[in-house]
Amino acid sequence: MYEIRVEADFAAAHFLNDYHGKCERLHGHNYRVLAHARGNDLDSGGMLVDFGVLKTALRAVCAELDHRNLNDFDVFERNPSAERIATYIFDRIATLEPGIPLYAVDVYETPTSRARYVRDRA
Repeated sequence: MYEIRVEADFAAAHFLNDYHGKCERLHGHNYRVLAHARGNDLDSGGMLVDFGVLKTALRAVCAELDHRNLNDFDVFERNPSAERIATYIFDRIATLEPGIPLYAVDVYETPTSRARYVRDRA
């Protein structure tokens, strides 16, 4: 099994409507995002996926979110949690580059707080 990973970042604001604590107030993060592809087969060039292809897709999705209030996106259902952001990024990459064997997306709100979305291909 082979796995590759690329990384990008974006800055955005959000608040959580159904949360009681400091995160219910508008605040921002410098999000760090990791996209992982996984598979058993390499192409004729000896690669699972060209890093550049995966990185371009990830950066495009992060650009959609950069310097935005994430609560303005209907897809997050008024609560843009790190988990929902990870799911959104995964789905957008899969739409932009359907041939990538995307495995997981990690979204870090801080260096020590991460949410991961994994789609089981089985």
